[in-house]
Amino acid sequence: MIDLFVRALPLLEKAVVVTIGLGLGSFVLGSALGMLIALARISDARPLRWLAFAYVSVFRGTPLLVQILLIYFGLPNYGITIDPIPAALLALTLFSAAYLSENFRSGINAVDRGQWEAAWAMGMGYWKTLWRVILPQGLRIAIPPVGSRLIALMKDTSLASTVTVVELTRVADQLGATTFRYMDMFIIVGTIYWIINQLLTLLQTWLEEILSRRYQ
Repeated sequence: MIDLFVRALPLLEKAVVVTIGLGLGSFVLGSALGMLIALARISDARPLRWLAFAYVSVFRGTPLLVQILLIYFGLPNYGITIDPIPAALLALTLFSAAYLSENFRSGINAVDRGQWEAAWAMGMGYWKTLWRVILPQGLRIAIPPVGSRLIALMKDTSLASTVTVVELTRVADQLGATTFRYMDMFIIVGTIYWIINQLLTLLQTWLEEILSRRYQ
């Protein structure tokens, strides 16, 4: 297996960059969009709440693979052609935003109502209270599910191989086909995924400790 790993290393290095880029890129963009959706879900404007609810319902209720295929193969029927990597990034972003919005919303709602009332008693408005008091505490509460979503998202990048994105799973499949050593290749790639996600788990634990000390 070591000889196969050495042989595959140049391709694996490039594939790792693509995998991590897709995972982190869609997480950052999905977090920004997810926060906007979460704020819409808790707003007093009923149309915003319904739009946000519909978004979450659609993207959580349909498979990510179907969403990737719709964006890559379906949009060209309407004159919109997107290259494989941007198509996968867009699908992963839209998909992750739906889940992250619920993580953020649950974190915000978990903050004691008294925090709102205390801030209002001090003369803070809604948005200042949300930004300076509620969101820091809500994000601390949301870190475990958000961290789990990042780890799941990193594994979900493997579905990008279905639209010819050369990430880890695609490389394993290609080299398995040329060497007839599928088992060895997928063990190697599975180990790489595991290492990446272990590093993300350590980062999540570190952030939890930092924020726990700051907002205890």
